[in-house]
Amino acid sequence: MVGLVIVSHSYKIAEGVVELCSQIASNEVSIVSAGGTSDGEIGTSPIKILNAIKEADTGDGVIIIYDLGSALMNAEMAVEMVAVEIEQNTNVIIAEAPIVEGSIVAAVEANIGTNIGEIITKLKDI
Repeated sequence: MVGLVIVSHSYKIAEGVVELCSQIASNEVSIVSAGGTSDGEIGTSPIKILNAIKEADTGDGVIIIYDLGSALMNAEMAVEMVAVEIEQNTNVIIAEAPIVEGSIVAAVEANIGTNIGEIITKLKDI
């Protein structure tokens, strides 16, 4: 099943999106928050995102959905670190989608077993 990583500059926003998606999708979908910096401030952290990718990865790929531009930069750094740190070939894709609506669509699609490529295609239509 495809895993999801929710990246927001705000810890509370990321946690809230995870909570909302978890109510809609089954507990089998791995949805992990990577909000805020490592010291609890507003911002994003590539290390926090990397750790969330590792946690969300169940073998079918991971989709990252983010809120603002610099979160994209840190997500891209985390994806580069995945290739170095994780020996298996983890398919991680950063989605261009609204954080709430995109996360809900991705969670529902992952829940019904949709593959990562099809989920990304559906997210482009949002």
